[in-house]
Amino acid sequence: MDALLSRRQMLQRAACGFGGLALAGLTSQQAAVGNPLAPKLPHFPPRAKRVIFLFMQGGVSHVDSYDYKPRLEKDDGKQLNFDDARQLANTGKRGSTQRLMKPMWKFSQHGQSGRWASALFPEINKHIDDLCFIHSMHTEGIAHGPATLFLHCGATNVIRPSMGSWVLYGLGTENANLPGFVSIGPSNGNGGPRNYGNAFLPAVYQGTALGKAGGPASEATIRNLNNPQLASPAQRRQLDLLQELNAEQLKQTPGDSELEAVINSYELAWRMQGNAPDVLDLTRESKQTLALYGIGDKGTDNFGKQCLLARRMCESGVRFVQVTYGDNSANPAWDQHSNLAQHGVHARAVDRPIAGLLADLKQRGLLEDTIVWWGGEFGRTPYAEKNGTGRDHNAGGFTTWLAGGGVRPGIGYGQTDEFGHQAVENKVHMHDLHATILHLLGLDHERLTYRYSGRDFRLTDVHGQVVKDILA
Repeated sequence: MDALLSRRQMLQRAACGFGGLALAGLTSQQAAVGNPLAPKLPHFPPRAKRVIFLFMQGGVSHVDSYDYKPRLEKDDGKQLNFDDARQLANTGKRGSTQRLMKPMWKFSQHGQSGRWASALFPEINKHIDDLCFIHSMHTEGIAHGPATLFLHCGATNVIRPSMGSWVLYGLGTENANLPGFVSIGPSNGNGGPRNYGNAFLPAVYQGTALGKAGGPASEATIRNLNNPQLASPAQRRQLDLLQELNAEQLKQTPGDSELEAVINSYELAWRMQGNAPDVLDLTRESKQTLALYGIGDKGTDNFGKQCLLARRMCESGVRFVQVTYGDNSANPAWDQHSNLAQHGVHARAVDRPIAGLLADLKQRGLLEDTIVWWGGEFGRTPYAEKNGTGRDHNAGGFTTWLAGGGVRPGIGYGQTDEFGHQAVENKVHMHDLHATILHLLGLDHERLTYRYSGRDFRLTDVHGQVVKDILA
């Protein structure tokens, strides 16, 4: 008969399990009350659950796409004086004479709303009644680096958390088996990882980068999801041992957010092995869906796959997905200082995929609670740079658009002046746009704060107003 175990025997037999019990206790406690990624209640009823941000790196020319200015056609070639921050930076003087340049693509009215748009994005124009245009955007930073950081983080130089990290911090994730914040094809330059970084927020809120800007969509994946050398039970035992060691180290350094993030990331990586491959597998989609995004056609295949991946991730519970159209060069994709015709090349690469994304989200019922946000870090000038064939940066007035997620469709809000140079009516600062998107997600931008270094920080700093007129 197997007698009762002595205290020594019990300890010997159970010793190997204590670490696992400690880790199980740690993780169950996190799941119950302390899991930083667990779903959180919003401040008020949300209109949207998630965001897809289509970042057009480099700055699309608004006066050649969505901001119709007949005066540019009428006065094409005239020499006029323009006073803006870009001229001051380039010449050291306030104001200079520049040659007006008319739009390179013809404008016409579209949809039942009759919104004006150029022929640059013909496929997106078919969905114009679903779009909410903000024509009076203005921002901080006249160079790509500062303006891109401000777009993502609400600051031009100091290290601040990115918007996706703030959203994940405020709401948690909808799927514990996938990252809550993903950046597809991010650029290494103009802020690089800071544009999807967590800064002083706990490390668990940083974004997960898939691929790189300008790279093939095949690289926009999560590497090493499968281990062909070890069977699943052996991998689990290996992870348990590693996590036991991590749990012991955490006891020695309580409150170490980086170590806590490592522990969370290892467990997430384990869970992703059984979930992420299906989400990343685009071959599960029908031929009709692939064609909708332009997948299979040389010019649209790459960005189409990235947009489809964004839809699959949102459908699976990822809270914030950014898709970057750009590259890793010193002059990002849409940055045409001397050859504006290149806008046409880039537009052909993104037009059909973005239109496909809008149509796909709508037919699946996802557009109702998904915010699609399109735009760059700034716009372009209405005058030709150095009397040439391109346009310079313009942070004083430009256009962005939103769709779905509680915004009013088929409208245009705000205006630039008669040349499209400066925002003049119902001006919307980038802080205001951030505040509005957070509002649509059920978050009060003034209450979404994190205390660091003796003060409370927020995405909008001490600025920002919700643009209520664009809310449905």
